[in-house]
Amino acid sequence: MPFSIWTLDIAREQSPTLDHLFQFASFTQDAGYDALGLYFEHRFAFECTPWAHGVGSVTPRMITRLQEEFPSLQIVPFINLLGHFEGFIYTEEGKVYREELLSGLQACPSCPEFVALCEQMIDETIALFKSPLIHIGADEAGQLGACPKCQARMAGQAEDEKAWLYAQHFGPLAQRVVDSGRRPGVWGDMFLSHPTALDAMPKETLIFDWQYHKGVAETAPTFTERGFDVIACPTLHVWNAPWMHIEKTEENVRTVCQDARDLDLAGVCISTWECGLFGAYDTLLPAIRWAKSAIDSPETSGGIVESYAMESAEAGRWAKIMGEDLEALGETFAHTGIRSSIKARFLLYGNPFLLWMHHAEELCGPRGTEALALLEQALFVAPGEAEKGVTLFVRSAIEFVRLAEQARIEYGKGQPDAAVGMLAPTRYLFETLENVANRTHSRIGGSLADVERCRAVRKHVETVMHRLRQYGHRELGYLPAFEIITNPRFMPHDQASWWLINKWANQ
Repeated sequence: MPFSIWTLDIAREQSPTLDHLFQFASFTQDAGYDALGLYFEHRFAFECTPWAHGVGSVTPRMITRLQEEFPSLQIVPFINLLGHFEGFIYTEEGKVYREELLSGLQACPSCPEFVALCEQMIDETIALFKSPLIHIGADEAGQLGACPKCQARMAGQAEDEKAWLYAQHFGPLAQRVVDSGRRPGVWGDMFLSHPTALDAMPKETLIFDWQYHKGVAETAPTFTERGFDVIACPTLHVWNAPWMHIEKTEENVRTVCQDARDLDLAGVCISTWECGLFGAYDTLLPAIRWAKSAIDSPETSGGIVESYAMESAEAGRWAKIMGEDLEALGETFAHTGIRSSIKARFLLYGNPFLLWMHHAEELCGPRGTEALALLEQALFVAPGEAEKGVTLFVRSAIEFVRLAEQARIEYGKGQPDAAVGMLAPTRYLFETLENVANRTHSRIGGSLADVERCRAVRKHVETVMHRLRQYGHRELGYLPAFEIITNPRFMPHDQASWWLINKWANQ
């Protein structure tokens, strides 16, 4: 039986208490996994980074208690030592480690202080965690060589200068783990792009080959033929969905698990990314349980909806609506390889009018009507608070777009008071979502940022309502376009909107 691990993404704003971690560990053990991975980034309270301990970070004491309570379950730490360092470099103390100013998610491998910090983080992790496996990150370092220091350092060093720079950083860090008597784990994506970097990695390194849109049959041999063991990594398609894309999840998990068996790989790691933006981990547990059955038997495992139906008929119906029926509507609800536009444009960017601007025609038409009908059905059968919260978020996004479109129509007719009247109910909408986010935080350690996002977008809507009253009768001598007056950067009398056309507009 291949080694099996489920990795919990704590980094995307999750704040689990010790009780929450106990719940996750108990579930992981009951579902038959060998290990629970804790993906941290900046959400672990390293002693060497006291300036980065956000509210709700996991503490060393919590890990000690977790390991004491679940001695037979491996608790595998996933730390990040180059890419996905954004939670550190966007703090005042941590900005000295950045590769670029206000750009991306990577630290600078040519910064001696950063390398020393990585070594301290490894040493602390090894001292605390009992797992024989220490995952040190290494993925998505797409800014390699961006800063002048890195450019000068890698110039002329190899045919693939970025591979050389990357290897110079991760080779010694992986060896540090080996020298401690543990086994280093790294993500495989950068090695697929820069294969010569593998020359610097100790053969004890375990490569996590993540492929979320296909199998690993083509990629894993890149590592196994060089003598490395490989963990195959599919995912639940959550980050790119209003809730989850069930069909693509089943296809990805089954294909990767079958490839892992056919290639006799070391194991399978199931990942679940980004349960901020009104995701809720307790709505995913039946799917994670199903994934373990796919690891054990890719060809004979049932389906995800069936796994939910085993909880209750209502849960199965809810999962089908949210994970299959919504996707079947297409467009905004269709499967893509990027973050859900509903999550990003409605909430993440602090301006919900972006969702209106890009999707009004679709969501105010028949597709939006069909989606609302499905969401009403989902609310009716939702088996619990978690499922209702996810459903309310999606429904609220569509309702906001429809109200914003009515406001635009009234505004364009020279009726700003009527436009304000259309937007007024959205304040209650965001208050309701704020309550949902607070309950998700209390129930399962969900995102505190979602609470603040609801407050911020409600405040922005109120600002827009004030602008409509103030300038909706052409007090400026012109009527700003609705997408201009609803933008956070709107400036009265800047009729040309220089803030928009300037090349630095997004800085």
